[in-house]
Amino acid sequence: MELKNRRALVTGASSGIGAATVRALRDAGAQVAAAARRTGPLRGDLNLSLDVTDESSIRAAVDAAAGEFGGLDLIVNAAGIMPLGPVLGADTGSWRRALDTNLLGLMLVTHAALPHLEGDRKDVVTISSIGGRETHPGAAVYNATKFGVYAFSDALRKELTTAGIRVSVVEPGYTDTELFASIGDAGRQATLEGVMAGQRNLDGADVAAAILHIVSRPPHVLINSLQIRPSIQI
Repeated sequence: MELKNRRALVTGASSGIGAATVRALRDAGAQVAAAARRTGPLRGDLNLSLDVTDESSIRAAVDAAAGEFGGLDLIVNAAGIMPLGPVLGADTGSWRRALDTNLLGLMLVTHAALPHLEGDRKDVVTISSIGGRETHPGAAVYNATKFGVYAFSDALRKELTTAGIRVSVVEPGYTDTELFASIGDAGRQATLEGVMAGQRNLDGADVAAAILHIVSRPPHVLINSLQIRPSIQI
């Protein structure tokens, strides 16, 4: 699990999976730039303001991380929101925020970072969801963004097969994070919180451990997708 001298940028690093990933990567010896809209909670070697819905903010943060570290070896796209609710009568502004955050944002972060990923053993890891493989009523827009995450990542993987850059997607199930605060539908939020209250869920550290497993594989080994869920989740 030794990642000494690996230079990482983690988005969505102020809480949840992103914050846990920053801790795990640092504990494994990596240099870590922690990036998020909320900079107060950040605990990286370099803490950066980054709004994934703002391309200029993305490019400034990526360039700052690469400049400080002399390049990048690893990108973890962990920023995301989970708006839920029926399509009929929906506030379509929430759709745009979901697309900008969950899909376009990670595409722009990846696009900005790729020129700084040179040499062997480089990784792009994106946090998606089991909701990127299966759909549920009331989650149409969230599902659409996460299906898009897998499509973008898998096509990018094929583009970069000869460039020494591995592209991986991690798809967690029920995980205790602040993501549920972004649901925006009080009824669905209460239902999900009720389900989770009655079972042992994943936490950010569980998902971070999966990320470390992916990025610590030998250069010839690629884990292009990994689903991780509570053992009780169907």
